[in-house]
Amino acid sequence: MMLNTAQCHGLVRSGDSAFDKCVPGFPPSTSSPSTFTFFKKVAGLNGNVRFFNAILGLLITMTLNTVAVAAAERSEDSRFDQVPLDVSLSTSELTLKGELKQGSLIVGKTLPGSSVSLNEQMLKVTSGGLFVFGFHRDAPAQQVLTVTGADGKTSRHDLNIIARQYAIQYIEGIPKKIMQPSNKDLQRIRREIAMVRKARTVDSDQLAFSEPFIWPTQGPITGVYGSQRYYNGEPRRPHYGIDIAAATGTDVVAPASGIITLIHPDMFYSGGTIIMDHGFGISSTFIHLSEVLVSEGQPVKQGDVIGKVGQSGRSTGPHLDWRINWFSHRLDPAFLIGLQMPE
Repeated sequence: MMLNTAQCHGLVRSGDSAFDKCVPGFPPSTSSPSTFTFFKKVAGLNGNVRFFNAILGLLITMTLNTVAVAAAERSEDSRFDQVPLDVSLSTSELTLKGELKQGSLIVGKTLPGSSVSLNEQMLKVTSGGLFVFGFHRDAPAQQVLTVTGADGKTSRHDLNIIARQYAIQYIEGIPKKIMQPSNKDLQRIRREIAMVRKARTVDSDQLAFSEPFIWPTQGPITGVYGSQRYYNGEPRRPHYGIDIAAATGTDVVAPASGIITLIHPDMFYSGGTIIMDHGFGISSTFIHLSEVLVSEGQPVKQGDVIGKVGQSGRSTGPHLDWRINWFSHRLDPAFLIGLQMPE
């Protein structure tokens, strides 16, 4: 049975030979009876047991920290192994999972203590070397990923991003009020856009982005990521999510664990809206909801009910529009989960 720091200090004062049980993984030269006896004699000669206890406490703390870091690294290795994406690049110091395509999310793993940048933008990296990034809908073909190891050596990786062909979708029946917003509505729209942008700047230390995602609701897929949309015959911005048709009131669940960063009962375009942070800039957005069942700042687990399907905002029928972002970069949820619903 391992002992805690306070118990170890007690053993020092009493001269107990069980000192070697103090810390798991303690270096043998420190935990051996001969070293213990030596430290005890030094303390006795100096008449300063408090000084010895302070040094011992520092050694124990350093060892515990080392053990904790090693455990965290093993945990991150295991987490990375469970990321359900195919390996797209693998070298001695770097592994990437995820397709090198426009709209894709990439989860990477490098050596502990390394730093990583994408096109000279520094990425957030865990102590164990885990990181994530993504490519937006129209990402350029050439991307540069740079890894600098703890020893200062730098390696450059040129990533060739595959361009995608996007569908064209025509949607009719959008109300004139939505197509031609008034000045008052435009002011509201600007405020709501600012709220959404702010929610997507969150950069927490959560690692939920690396867990296998699940579908937030079930139903036919009626809209896909990247498609160029025409509303009432007029070309508008591309669609950046997956539309899942379902009856109003159908449960919407968290596709992965996270923390709610934004809720709104009725935005002009998106209606009932929820944004959830999954960590490291990865977020999910759920729009056109009929009900919002969570509050800002609330932690949720994968599978928790967070809202209900609806047709609020710019919508011609009840459905869920689910979106994924890496900060401001809009990603395709299909790369995380595919387009095949479970039976």
